[in-house]
Amino acid sequence: MKAVFIKSAAREDQFIRDGKKAVVFAGRSNVGKSSVINLLTGRKGLAKIGNTPGKTSHVNYFLIDDAYYFVDLPGYGYAKVSHSEKLRWAALLEAFFRVPDAVTLGVLVTDARHKPTALDSQMAQLFRQTGKPFITLANKADKVKTSQLSSALALIKETLAVDSVLPVSSVKGAGKKEVWHEIGIRMSGD
Repeated sequence: MKAVFIKSAAREDQFIRDGKKAVVFAGRSNVGKSSVINLLTGRKGLAKIGNTPGKTSHVNYFLIDDAYYFVDLPGYGYAKVSHSEKLRWAALLEAFFRVPDAVTLGVLVTDARHKPTALDSQMAQLFRQTGKPFITLANKADKVKTSQLSSALALIKETLAVDSVLPVSSVKGAGKKEVWHEIGIRMSGD
């Protein structure tokens, strides 16, 4: 697989609008979206990750096999940044979702250890409003006891009103094959 960073968009006029399909990743600031992108692409440093939540502050585009984009949206919720920066991120997300056909497939990344927040529910609703499919991932599944994982996934499903949740561990590499399978199914149906 070929995966290349293309650009970071800080404003709406910088969004890529070239007609290519886009797999759009969204989630809380501390959920590990960038780590999931790195896991899926097999490129450890492709999407920048940091020790503090909120590393992704722009809309980042990665071209996959010269055919479609992985789009990493700014995180929401947890990041220790200024109020004005959080407002800028919110405005950027709003602008992104206003662009027709900006999303071919949504990927909502949640934390397997916690019940989804109201902001996670709002993001699920934003994906629904696009009319495009989206999948839900439960990252950090390796940090949940095996005996408790199915109830943790059920809680995420119920809270977000989704049909399924795929457990993922960007640290252990678990779930990569299953996520790619879902991406393939959902992208071919478009």
